[in-house]
Amino acid sequence: MALTDVLVPGNRWDLLAPYPVPHPRVSIVVAHYEQPAQLARTWAALCAQTRPPAEVIITDDGSATPPRSPRGGPPVRVVRQDDRGFRAAAARNLGARHATGEVLVFLDADTVPEPGFVEQIVRRIAVCPDVLAVGRRRHADLSGLSPATVTAWLTGAGAAPPELPEPGWLRDGYRTSRDLLDADGRSFRFVISAVLACRRALFADLGGFDERFVGYGGEDWDLAYRAWNAGAVLVHERDAVAWHDGPDWAGRAADRTRKDAEATRLAALIPEPATRGVALPGAVPDVLVDLEAGWSLPDTARCVHALLGQTHRDLRIRLPGGPDTAALSELYAGVAGTAAWTPDQLRRARIHLRLHRPAALPPDAVAAAVQRIVCDDLGAVELRSAGATVGTAVSARARGRARRWAGRLPAATVCAHAFGTGVVELDPGPAPRDDLAGFFAAAAEPRPLRPRPAGAVRGRRRTR
Repeated sequence: MALTDVLVPGNRWDLLAPYPVPHPRVSIVVAHYEQPAQLARTWAALCAQTRPPAEVIITDDGSATPPRSPRGGPPVRVVRQDDRGFRAAAARNLGARHATGEVLVFLDADTVPEPGFVEQIVRRIAVCPDVLAVGRRRHADLSGLSPATVTAWLTGAGAAPPELPEPGWLRDGYRTSRDLLDADGRSFRFVISAVLACRRALFADLGGFDERFVGYGGEDWDLAYRAWNAGAVLVHERDAVAWHDGPDWAGRAADRTRKDAEATRLAALIPEPATRGVALPGAVPDVLVDLEAGWSLPDTARCVHALLGQTHRDLRIRLPGGPDTAALSELYAGVAGTAAWTPDQLRRARIHLRLHRPAALPPDAVAAAVQRIVCDDLGAVELRSAGATVGTAVSARARGRARRWAGRLPAATVCAHAFGTGVVELDPGPAPRDDLAGFFAAAAEPRPLRPRPAGAVRGRRRTR
């Protein structure tokens, strides 16, 4: 049966239940480094799957002794990269490039899947092209066990090895989010690459793992963040169980240096506020702002000044081209420019704001739009002032999902059905001064600290 393509609203993977489950070609990508005994156990478990994969690709991260292609199971091949440090992201990408299946399943060589793992982890992926699924990783001490002993245990014909504690942070995250049904912009933290699966087309759309992640950790959270930001549907497949040989990171010897390096990389590339800590509107901002061309120099300057004074500071402004480009570039050198957005910026910024006409934006206008989009998982929000639409903020989630459905459904249809839209009413504020010198002087005047007047920014939601 061919793959089914069902468009669901938001993250509602529960709506996929009525649809029959196809059986796509599945490629298993196993990341390996100097783990021959563990790889042998994982291979034996892959040979015992209730839904055998079409192929297994063992991708070796530069072991001194390359692994051999095992026999007696599904088609298998070994691909290798040079040993230049811990490069799990690059190794998984290498395996994915050699895959031919419609669905990619990522495993680590020290993670042994139960017999129903493949069948369970692909069931919603086969129905919805937007699904990124993570299985349930449990822990046991498998040291010294033969592949036959492990297979007997997993199939119910042998004794179980000593079980180790399951990571509490993962267990609690899945429980409180109802297996990620209630996922939000922070739920990427509950996606781990040791038991990960998606369609090959979604993996390509995301650009795969970011190979700038060298050293332990972070590449899976980064991929999951970009997936969520591109409109993916996150699913925890609790019945897709695989056993990790040894404890979770929390049960190993602490290495604060590694975790600090991981946190630094993530903060640089993920503009989600709790990951970043403070606004860093540099190479990878949270909000991309475009101004339409054709405005006068004073109108453009007033608008850019208003944007630079926003309470939501993690934004970057692209200036319009035109006869005033030189003057604007001189004025805003280092804080705004005319260069096209980079692929990194487009993949990682959560919101793209386009201002259609000059407006006196109140300081919390962008914050209000961000809050509406992020908290309500909206596709777009109109900014209105005095009855006129002055700008439109579009979520990266809506843009990403619409991109993958292009050719089948119009982008507006995808946005409306999958996310819905909303409106933020802005207080028009005082009329601007005629000349820029007066405007700049007024902008520099200290303002008394006082609570924001009630109703200065109001929002309402449109139905999906």
